[in-house]
Amino acid sequence: MSLLFRMLYVLLLSRFRERLPVRSATSRLKLRTLPNDLDINFHMNNGRYLTICDLNRVDVFIRTGLAKVMLQQKWMPIIADHTMTYKKPLQLWERFEVALEITRWDEKYFYMTHTFTAGGRVAAIGTSKGVVRSRAGVVAPVDVLAAVERSRGLVPQ
Repeated sequence: MSLLFRMLYVLLLSRFRERLPVRSATSRLKLRTLPNDLDINFHMNNGRYLTICDLNRVDVFIRTGLAKVMLQQKWMPIIADHTMTYKKPLQLWERFEVALEITRWDEKYFYMTHTFTAGGRVAAIGTSKGVVRSRAGVVAPVDVLAAVERSRGLVPQ
């Protein structure tokens, strides 16, 4: 399954999965290491982990309702920083789960933790920080969260 197919898979899957809470979202995707994920050492390429993290974020965007708000407002999500620590290589055809948890936010950034597990062990763990940007600049996370809550009818318009 190429990245395009994985993206289509996540887009479809996310529409039918339960909604996530806006302020404490955790996304879990169960995947398998595919031949196009491998590097010359025949384990998942370090760059592929970052791409899989993108898929997790798409799942969160859709399941929280943020994707809908971003489209309406013409906002863009941007990752400002991402680090990964690799603990155990993921081999060809190995099943793994990747979890993304939004851990906190401040006046500018959302902070996320990405955990890859396989066979009950942590294969990799990473952190990222990202912003939502409008044409006028960065949208404060509290404003993003409030817009999503309004869109979902969780607070009065």
